[in-house]
Parts: sequence; C-alpha cells; structure tokens
Amino acid sequence: MTGNQRAITEDQRQQAKLIWDYHQMHHQVGPCDVAIGLGSHDLGVPAFCARLYRAGLFPALVFTGGPNPTAPERFPRGEAVHFREHAIALGVPEQAILLEPKARNTGQNITFSREVLAATGMMPERVLLVSMPYMERRSFATARKMWPEAEVICASEPLEFDDYLKSIGDEKLVTDDLVGDLQRLIEYPKLGFAIEQDVPEDVHAAFETLIRDGFTSRLIS
Repeated sequence: MTGNQRAITEDQRQQAKLIWDYHQMHHQVGPCDVAIGLGSHDLGVPAFCARLYRAGLFPALVFTGGPNPTAPERFPRGEAVHFREHAIALGVPEQAILLEPKARNTGQNITFSREVLAATGMMPERVLLVSMPYMERRSFATARKMWPEAEVICASEPLEFDDYLKSIGDEKLVTDDLVGDLQRLIEYPKLGFAIEQDVPEDVHAAFETLIRDGFTSRLIS
C-alpha cells in the first residue's frame, strides 16, 4: 500500500477481525415496515439499501445524516442527500425515499428518522437498520434505547473483513474505526445513549491490544 493506504500487521489483522465479527449482529433479514440507511462515509450503505428495496423487503426508506464529522469533504451536501442520489441511481424511486439531513450521530439518526416517519403518519413496528458492517451492534444497542417499542433488525453490505479492508483502501483507518466503535459500545450505556452489550473476554483483549498499538484516532476522550 502507498500514500494514505496504511497497512497493518498480520497479528493486528487477527485482533481487528475478532472485533469485526463481534460488531456484526448476524440478524436474519426479512420484510420490514421501513428501512433506515444510517449516514456514514461508505456508499455500501445506500447500495445495499437499494438492493434490499428491489428485493421487495420494505416499501419505504429513510436516509439520515448531515455532513460527515470526520470527512466532511466526502459528502459536502450531507450524507443523507448523497445516499439518496446514489439509491435513486440504483433504481429506488424518489417517492419511496424520505430524507433526514440533520443528524450528526447515531442517536440522532434514530431519533430524527423516527420523527420524520411520524410526520408522514408512519408508525413502523419492524425497522431495518442498514449501516456499515462494524456499526451493526452499536446501531442495534442505540435503537433499542431510543426506540424500544420497535423490533429492530440490523444489516450491512455482506462483505468479508479482508474484502472490506480492500474496499476502503486504508487498513489502519478501518482498524481505528473498529476500536472506536467498540469503545462507544462500552461507554455509551453509562451515558444513557444505548443499552448494554456483553463484550467477550477475547474481544476486549483485542481492543486493549490495538489501543496499545496506537489505533486510537477514533477514540472519544
């Protein structure tokens, strides 16, 4: 790898893979009342939403997210706006998509999307959350806290870990994100932002090892 495409060692890759596997919920995806595409830097989210819409799994779709806080230049008009355009280009009709362009974090993604749906008279009972692969568990824990009456199913673009690393092109960045999301999963329940999740000992050990190795750019203080 060259330039910004920073590689990790094989041992670090194995530690990161443990955390990657933990972050994924492995839910069975089926028909839902609505899908919510959570904003991020990854166009795999709207692409997978479009694929599931074309498969007939839901009649309506919300894209949520303002400018990306860590890479605002990637989607300068906001994540939701760019995601909507990408999904339309992939065959989702404009009238099937609702837009929530203000959220700046996952809690707001859930809360504001719920408000957008309510404003149209939609009170979904079964909600599909589509996120980046390593955000599934945190999305689930957040939604269960913010929207406890809804049945929440989590999904992401079906990629193996090595394939995802290649798709992003920066192994260190992905590992930083994996570590940062796990820290949030551990800390956010104490702040009332999410429900608690049990973290296996080997996953927690991998987390601590990668922090010692310097994968800290996405940690919260």
